[in-house]
Amino acid sequence: MSAILPRPAYEDSLMQITFPDDEPTFDGANLRVRFTARVEGEPVVCEITAEALEDHFGAESLLEGALMAAFERGRHRIRSVCAEALDQNGGESVVLHSGLFRVEGMDPDCGTAG
Repeated sequence: MSAILPRPAYEDSLMQITFPDDEPTFDGANLRVRFTARVEGEPVVCEITAEALEDHFGAESLLEGALMAAFERGRHRIRSVCAEALDQNGGESVVLHSGLFRVEGMDPDCGTAG
């Protein structure tokens, strides 16, 4: 078995931010999906709200399966926006709300032709 190295979040970061390929977890009490980032090698717990997963990644309900599937569909963009938020707040834990995905500059891939 070969080890899978964490992928860098984005290139413009002032800090080293990566996301291990750990499975995200569902927080049913708060209706969030929790995942881990590594900032300068240290684990930082991050979350995305169910509302953000519904609004931007096609979650069809608030059920765990629907939210986890939406997270998987949006994993790349979620990590990208999360890395930007971590870079802006000095590497502290973040909760990604729906409005954050609408803020210009929070998604380096936003607006690029593909």
